Amino acid sequence: MGRLGFSTTESARLLLFGVFGVLALSVVLAEQEGENLSGLSDNPDKAIFAVRENGTTCLMVEFAVRFLVPYDVLALNGIDLITEQAAFTLPRGAEIEGKCGSTESEIQITWKNKAYTLRIYFDTEFRDKGIEVWKISRIQFVYDTSETSHFTNAYNPGKHTANTHHLVALVTPFGRSYACSAQQTFTLISSDHQKGVTISMYDTQIQPFDIASDFIFSEPYKCITDQRERLEETLPLILGFILALIIVITLTIYHFHLKLTANQPQLPRDRSMYKNM
Repeated sequence: MGRLGFSTTESARLLLFGVFGVLALSVVLAEQEGENLSGLSDNPDKAIFAVRENGTTCLMVEFAVRFLVPYDVLALNGIDLITEQAAFTLPRGAEIEGKCGSTESEIQITWKNKAYTLRIYFDTEFRDKGIEVWKISRIQFVYDTSETSHFTNAYNPGKHTANTHHLVALVTPFGRSYACSAQQTFTLISSDHQKGVTISMYDTQIQPFDIASDFIFSEPYKCITDQRERLEETLPLILGFILALIIVITLTIYHFHLKLTANQPQLPRDRSMYKNM
């Protein structure tokens, strides 16, 4: 009986080790890594980041980002506080991490020895008629006002976290990338006395799910602002073409009218001569 109990215990241990081994193997197989591809862009303000899983791109972001962060400094009287604004951009040399999933994904961008961290969260949902879309559901920005390259003489310096609330942004059909040249601005509420941190993105192309080809965005879904600007650019050309076409048609009709009237016999206007005959 003792030997039977021993073998059962050993079997349980082997089973447990086997389970842990499978889990560890699955973690290795699902290894995700971030890559900074910003050097591929000719635009010095634009950053390109990719998250890869098992050697295949699963999330890709290409954009330029500006930050406007308010912070407190002491006034000259040494008593009052005044608010200054730190303005800076996302550097191309930032470090990148991320997580890919079938319904939720995220990207984390850090720089200046993790004094700054930008996190963008994505998820999917089904809309009317069963159409699946993806969107940005949350943006978080962590910043350290003791970092003096952007924050000068900050009062009570330290780390603060700013978050969006109830965000639904960049809604895009699933399987397509979001593309927008126009600037899009987000306001985050900071833990630093509820100050409003502004993050602006422009020249943007993002795809957090279902990337068909490695390092290549799927078909772009143009933002409404770009569509409107393109329409405003092409509308004068369209109207000019229509006006020119109307003029040509009018002149053509007038030309044929002159030809028809020229071929008809002309009667003299003074018909008294016929009476005298």
